[in-house]
Amino acid sequence: MKKKIINTSLLVILVSLFSFRYNFDNGFKTSQLANKRVRTAYDKKWVALQSELTLKKIDKDNFELYFRIFKLEKEFEVWVKNKTDFKYTLLKTIPICASSGELGPKRKQGDYQVPEGFYEIATFNPNSNYHLAMKINYPNQSDQLKKTATDAGGDIMIHGNCVTIGCIPLENEPIEEVYVLATEAKNRKLTTQIAIYPCRFNEKNNQMLTKNYTEEKNKFWETLKKPFVYFNKTNTLPKITIAKTGDYVFNEQ
Repeated sequence: MKKKIINTSLLVILVSLFSFRYNFDNGFKTSQLANKRVRTAYDKKWVALQSELTLKKIDKDNFELYFRIFKLEKEFEVWVKNKTDFKYTLLKTIPICASSGELGPKRKQGDYQVPEGFYEIATFNPNSNYHLAMKINYPNQSDQLKKTATDAGGDIMIHGNCVTIGCIPLENEPIEEVYVLATEAKNRKLTTQIAIYPCRFNEKNNQMLTKNYTEEKNKFWETLKKPFVYFNKTNTLPKITIAKTGDYVFNEQ
C-alpha cells in the first residue's frame, strides 16, 4: 500500500511539472505535444517566444495571430495582438526560402501556383514529410468560383524543409516558431487568419504589375490592394466578403 501511495504521488508531481511547463489543459495543445517533433519545438522555441511576446506587451496566454505573406519579396510576417486589443503588432518577419510558379492566384490543380487571397489555418500536421506543416483552407469560396479547371487543387501548406511546388516553405527553425505560436492560438480556439499577396502594393510594384501582367490579373489584384492598404494604416484586420463572381469585397466599417 505504501509503495502504491508513493508511486501515485510521484505521478501527481510529474503531471504538475508537465502542466507548468506546457500550460497543460487537456486540449488541442496537449494532443500536439504527444508528438515528439512538437515537444522538441516547444523545448527549443517557446521560452524565447514568450520573451519576445512580453517585449511587445502581448499576453503570452491570450494572444491572437495573423500572417501576411508576400510572394515577390519572399517574406512571411507574423503579427500578434492581445485578444482584448484592436491593433496587431509585428512580431517578426521570416524569409520564405523557396518558391514556385509566378505572381498571380492559383486557379487549378497542377499549376504550381501559390494561392493569393485571404485564408486561415485549417489543420496541423506534426508528422509531415516537411518537418512541421499547417494546411491553409485553399480552395476557399473565391477560389472555387474562379477556378479554371474542374479541380482547383489543394493541400497548400506552410511547412519546413525549404522545398515547394505551390506551398509556403520556411527553414525548419522558423517553422518551429510559427507552429508553436499557431498551436498556442488554436489551443484557445482562435482562428489564425492569413493574407497572401503577390507583393507589397507600393508605387513601384503597382507599376510593375500593370506593365508586366495581364489585365485579368491586375483586376484581381485591385481587390487585394484596399485590404492591404487598410491594414498598413490601421493594423486591424480588414472585413472581407466574397461576391457571387468570386471577387473579394472589402468593407471598411
